[in-house]
Amino acid sequence: MPTAHPSGWAHADGALRGPHWLREPADPNALVEHLWSQTATKADGVLSVGGVPLTELVREHGSPAYVLDEDDFRARAGAFRDAFADYDVFYAGKAFLCTTVARWLAEEGLSLDVCSGGELSVAERAGFPMERVGFHGNNKTVRELERAVELGVGRVIVDSFDEIARLAAITTEVGRTTGVMVRVTAGVEAHTHEYIATAHEDQKFGFSIASGDALEAVRRVHAAPGLRLLGLHSHIGSQIFDTSGFEVAARRVLALHATVSEEVGVEMPEMDLGGGFGIAYTTQDDPSDPAQLATEMTKIVEHECRALGVAEPRLSIEPGRAIVGPSMCTVYEVGTVKEVALDGGARRSYVSVDGGMSDNIRTALYDADYSATLASRSSEAAPALARVVGKHCEAGDIVVKDEFLPGDVRPGDLVAVPGTGAYCRSMASNYNHALRPPVIGVRDGKTFTVMRRETEADLFATDVGVL
Repeated sequence: MPTAHPSGWAHADGALRGPHWLREPADPNALVEHLWSQTATKADGVLSVGGVPLTELVREHGSPAYVLDEDDFRARAGAFRDAFADYDVFYAGKAFLCTTVARWLAEEGLSLDVCSGGELSVAERAGFPMERVGFHGNNKTVRELERAVELGVGRVIVDSFDEIARLAAITTEVGRTTGVMVRVTAGVEAHTHEYIATAHEDQKFGFSIASGDALEAVRRVHAAPGLRLLGLHSHIGSQIFDTSGFEVAARRVLALHATVSEEVGVEMPEMDLGGGFGIAYTTQDDPSDPAQLATEMTKIVEHECRALGVAEPRLSIEPGRAIVGPSMCTVYEVGTVKEVALDGGARRSYVSVDGGMSDNIRTALYDADYSATLASRSSEAAPALARVVGKHCEAGDIVVKDEFLPGDVRPGDLVAVPGTGAYCRSMASNYNHALRPPVIGVRDGKTFTVMRRETEADLFATDVGVL
């Protein structure tokens, strides 16, 4: 294992050799199909998505660009809807949300989870049915809560005693009743990065079951006239590949569910098990499909409810990454290629592209792994170890840490990175005054703009300095 280094993982012992799971491919032109959206194909080295060659897409829309496969998105949304037919499936909007996506979700029969006033505004603008919206967030403002009540949001997931008091005061003032779920921490830590493991005790989300705060929160919600107690909400983290963590969390949350029935005297009708289902970013990842997840999670809840002697609540889940993540890729143009000598005589190509950490911060933020492929031509060159890096003034501006690309990658080539639908555009920034790329939808051989490319006028729209 690489040891820690004060300058980051890229300088650690062993980092230059690449990860143990990365294998040199027999053909660096080949597409690793399970990493890409369902319509992605390669012909003569040119990658097409939704029937659109990315070479043509870039000629029309420029690069870098996020490429969103509508058919794939709808298929993944439908797969969760059908597999979890007895559940309420809330798409986690924080992964990626815009009015087009909100409209697709409404058409596919999913519900929508938002976690800010801005995301709620997107839902409103798209005409999304508000009774199918859940509102998350650990520090919702008074105005955000007022707006949620005014719009008739189906459920507010409360996260603090302050919020319970705020929401109760608002509903009393306007004379309305709002459905409420209580976010709890079950003390289960998912096997994932610290910053995306959200069910252990020492973090900002939820009420602790172990301390008794969760039960007290339930009591306060139940006692408030304008709040309708729906149930408990738990989320154990993100990029999870098995249901073992859900099993432990469900056992603890259902135990509290039973306690509420006994001590508070109320049968809560619902329970939300959260999301966090993983996707394949690289060949090391092996995610479960929705049908398998549904079978395993349903068995867990059925077993625990039988053991506790309680009726099964109506269940909800919140997939976000698992729907939109594989449905989008990012295409870049190569600007420069630099060969760097490594220990032991090995060499690595630093392939610099026209984007970077402003359009995908996850590699720097979470030490996330991504894959890449040459997208504009075929190559007869042998595979070579490469690192795809951005154009920003940061040594940590890395998009793909380790990948085998054809050894003749050169300026002007297009390189595409799969699995960029979740959190890449959502977390995109204007660092170094970069312009955020467009999101280009593809379907049946045609392109359409979902979100346009930013312009310098957008940068200056908020710059009110003297000209």
